[in-house]
Amino acid sequence: MLFLALLAPPLLSALLALLVTPYRRAVGWVNALLSLVTLGAAVGLWAAILAGEPATGGSDEFLRADALSTLFALCVSFVTALAAWLGPGLARDEEWGPVQARRFSVFVNLFAFTMLFAVTTNNVGFMWIAIEATTITSAVLIPLTVTKPSVEASWKYILIGSVGIALAFAGTVLGYFDFVNLAGRHEDALTWTVLMAAARSLHPEVLQIAFVFILIGYGTKAGIAPMHTWLPDAHSEAPAPLSAMLSGVLTAVGLYAVIRWRAVVSAAVGPAFPNRLLIVLGLLSLAIAAFSLVIQRNYKRMLAYSTIEHTGLMCVGLALGPLGAFAAMLHLLNHSVAKSMMFFLAGRVADRYRTTELARVSGLLRTMPGTAVLFAAGMLAMIGLPPFGLFISEFALFRAGFAAGRPWLMGAVLVLLTVAFVALVGHLHRMLYGSRIPGMEPGERQRLGLVPLGLSLAILVVLGLTLPEPVATLLDRTVEVIGRGPTSPASARRWPTASASRSAASRSSAATSCTA
Repeated sequence: MLFLALLAPPLLSALLALLVTPYRRAVGWVNALLSLVTLGAAVGLWAAILAGEPATGGSDEFLRADALSTLFALCVSFVTALAAWLGPGLARDEEWGPVQARRFSVFVNLFAFTMLFAVTTNNVGFMWIAIEATTITSAVLIPLTVTKPSVEASWKYILIGSVGIALAFAGTVLGYFDFVNLAGRHEDALTWTVLMAAARSLHPEVLQIAFVFILIGYGTKAGIAPMHTWLPDAHSEAPAPLSAMLSGVLTAVGLYAVIRWRAVVSAAVGPAFPNRLLIVLGLLSLAIAAFSLVIQRNYKRMLAYSTIEHTGLMCVGLALGPLGAFAAMLHLLNHSVAKSMMFFLAGRVADRYRTTELARVSGLLRTMPGTAVLFAAGMLAMIGLPPFGLFISEFALFRAGFAAGRPWLMGAVLVLLTVAFVALVGHLHRMLYGSRIPGMEPGERQRLGLVPLGLSLAILVVLGLTLPEPVATLLDRTVEVIGRGPTSPASARRWPTASASRSAASRSSAATSCTA
């Protein structure tokens, strides 16, 4: 029932927007209300995890939500709800026409459905299909206002994303055929629980090659350097609600797939191999993002490069043992809230100033005081200052790094974070202060839109001052899943164990030899 409440509302909203012609504001209100149903279902999954049991959909466990899935479902549903309430289709005086509002409502809900399905399916093949579908459903919305740069950004996203997902498919096929070679064809061969149960008996060399393909492929969706090149263009040209979803949760969904496969590979070959790859790509992402922020001239691209920076931090954290994984998942939660809020605020600035160029935005505090205060607070949160949650997660990450005996790594991360810190503070100062643009009267439009963004800021403050017990429990159990992977006794009983399969294969080979 929880899975129905989680996955059905986005499909119903998309169908309603598709069938109602011409588009009416009532469709937008229904869409906004249904988004709260999805968010409530994600909270219900959270309650199930706190009760001690992962939620499953049916006896075959085709849909399954453990702590890791639930954390990502919470992030996706929260940002989707913000997009539904703040996106095109609700306000009377918005610049979007009914055709644009209808297209947005259809595809943003399909986009949300594909992400939610990707993090709740127990089947590795269907997860791949869902993540591939996120490219199609989101690329359509990048040129919501058709311009040459937006169309080019959309095509670039499609091409790079498709190449990445093809590489992820190659890695998935390698892992699947290795399992089939071990245990024979089995109806559950593509489920996470079965793969984890068989992981210790799979061939290490094959899984190492598979993980390289998977990390590059899904890392493209996550915005990990050097596969990040689509991200700044797409984020800067997309409408603000889509940018919030792309940066706040799509990159997280790409990272989710990497985390799932990392658990399988770690069980097969040990954690050292995937950890080395994550550290290298994490540092590369941090370096490229930090120095790109220094030379940035577009504030939406600035936020996009900040996403690459934070994704790099999460990759580094995942390679630092349980403490690092805890810090990475807390950072992901904080980043989803902070970055989505910042893109919505950037959209308000762009609507008022009619530009995304940093040089043409000044005097923001006097022109849009409410937006400016939230934007400044969000920027301070993103660069890791107290009392915001990102400060706590970054502090926890450094603590994990030193506890793991990697002071050189933490020193490199600190230097790169300092470069990003200086760049972002400088850009923020130029936007907030300076002379007000001539002819631009002070005042806010659609002030009610600041309310949910203020709620997002309040969440960041709460996570910076304390870690509520339900959140801490969810993160602890997420770390357990990351360390040991998804487990299911029922699934394990339905397939022959690895040792039994090898014994059977040996007996079969011996019998064949005797017969010959």
